Amino acid sequence: MEKSREEILQELDMKARDIRKKLIETVSRNGGHLSSNLGIVELTLCLHESFDFSKDRLLFDVGHQGYVHKLLTGRDKNFDTLRKRHGIGPFMDPHESSYDPFISGHAGTALSAGAGIAMGNPDKKVVIVVGDASISNGHSIEALNNIGGNKLKNVVVILNDNDMSIGKNVGSLSKFFGKFLVSEKYMNLRDDIKNIIKKIKIAEGFSNTLERMEVSVKNFFLPLSILESLGFTFFGVLDGHDCDELLTTFEKTKNVEGPVFIHVKTKKGKGYKYAEEDKEKFHGISPFDIKTGSIAAKPLSYSSIFGQEIVKLAKEDKDIFAICCGMVKGTGLKDFFEQFPERAVDTGIAEGHAVTSAGGLAVVGRKPYVAIYSTFLQRAYSQLIHDISLQNLPVRFVIDRAGIVGEDGKTHNGLYDLSIFLTIPNYTVVAPTTSEELREVMRISKDFQKGPLVIRIPRESGYDIEGDSKFEIGKWKEIRKGKQNLFIATGSMLKEILDIESRLSACGIEGTIVSAASIKPLDENYLLNVAKEYENIFVLEEAYEKNSFGSSIMDFYNEKGIPKIINKIAISKGMVPHGKRGELLEEFGLRGEELIKRIEDKIDAGKK
Repeated sequence: MEKSREEILQELDMKARDIRKKLIETVSRNGGHLSSNLGIVELTLCLHESFDFSKDRLLFDVGHQGYVHKLLTGRDKNFDTLRKRHGIGPFMDPHESSYDPFISGHAGTALSAGAGIAMGNPDKKVVIVVGDASISNGHSIEALNNIGGNKLKNVVVILNDNDMSIGKNVGSLSKFFGKFLVSEKYMNLRDDIKNIIKKIKIAEGFSNTLERMEVSVKNFFLPLSILESLGFTFFGVLDGHDCDELLTTFEKTKNVEGPVFIHVKTKKGKGYKYAEEDKEKFHGISPFDIKTGSIAAKPLSYSSIFGQEIVKLAKEDKDIFAICCGMVKGTGLKDFFEQFPERAVDTGIAEGHAVTSAGGLAVVGRKPYVAIYSTFLQRAYSQLIHDISLQNLPVRFVIDRAGIVGEDGKTHNGLYDLSIFLTIPNYTVVAPTTSEELREVMRISKDFQKGPLVIRIPRESGYDIEGDSKFEIGKWKEIRKGKQNLFIATGSMLKEILDIESRLSACGIEGTIVSAASIKPLDENYLLNVAKEYENIFVLEEAYEKNSFGSSIMDFYNEKGIPKIINKIAISKGMVPHGKRGELLEEFGLRGEELIKRIEDKIDAGKK
């Protein structure tokens, strides 16, 4: 017997409550993206009620909104493994489930992927949920233009409008979509006026007046007009928590020749008081106390240290500007944005624009700092070359989350930034090995005018050593003096090699430990002086081993005609899965016992 609408709605209401409870409990233990998923519960439930996604396709942009979808597609039983090593992943991933048609860890993916899937499978509905301001990035706008222009009849685009990205939405496009009105009468009025104008235009003698009138009406309905001119049929604005309204509209779309655009308003963090009050904090959060919403205090991170230092510098120098791409708090810029709003720029999900606009600031004599996660900088590769390198502009790039990030997994690890910057001419690249070294680099950066400067920092708490000497670009520092083995460590890896120093000694492995924060330029004089002194040279870095810091040292010796084997201790795989950062560092041979074993194996191999 078929269920009544009332029974379906009651069932969905009960499921929504159970799912919110499950989300809050799981994320409180494991960390993750909470507020976005709390806001999309009813929307996802209604989509699964209306469509058969074993046949049709459902994509999310960004994929962190997919927790509810995971719970509804057979992953509920092991959902408590979310973001854990070998557990449920943080984003949509086809390797995890056939219900995830395309990976989507970065914004701007789903609309373009959905367009291709829709063209290749014209008999299947392709539903694309775009939220957390992903609609406003250039990739998404290009895809909307293509979907509408190609009249992809099987595409349904749903704008999950929660007024937020990671932080508060910025830019004109978010305001543009905010202009839509919720009333159905508004839609009917628009159609009535257009029909009246069409009929009156049949009469002669009114042509010019009516054309002006038609332009005025179109301007009044501008947001709808633009979408319709792109080729979409518009529905909305819907209450994203009203299952009856959502189900009714989704049923209608099945009989409408697309592409269809549905505007849905949701409340980010809905159902959990603390997430509703602080949406940004609970967008992506560490494990927390459900009763208080608080997270355990942590030591000062490298991101926070950068944030402190740039505020100090900005007080001294009014030419300093800070630019980020939707990650104000994550990159440590919260205080800067509060104290210097006229010199603070949040471009939203627009990394290419951020890089080029920084170049514009540099051209007119300002001192721009672009603070950006390593994984997202990949989206601005062309601008790094064409706009910055070719003109040798003094833009400062603070590359946050460089290396292994942990639970956010393979789409968010910062493995490739060194490979990028070591390839492109004119960049000076620094990876501070301690907190104090980061502070010194920041002070140097203020008046650095030799070209673009890269400052690479890990997702890690600050670390310091006693008696450390001052940092100089192009110079390295011997921290420990030994024989036989030379360990050249950059960035986070200085701490890792010092942490195992005594255990290496117990294994009979002695050596000199070098702090090498200056990656480009190399300390060439040092390399020339030690070439014959050590049997084994190890280069330790938290980055992908191809075209790495170690590779650049190998190239240097080759160019000088010095036959020397360089043992690279780096990340050997181009993809690192999700899990706790510490566990992954050890698993991939960059920490603890596994690092010791890796060094021992290379020494043994050298003896053969």
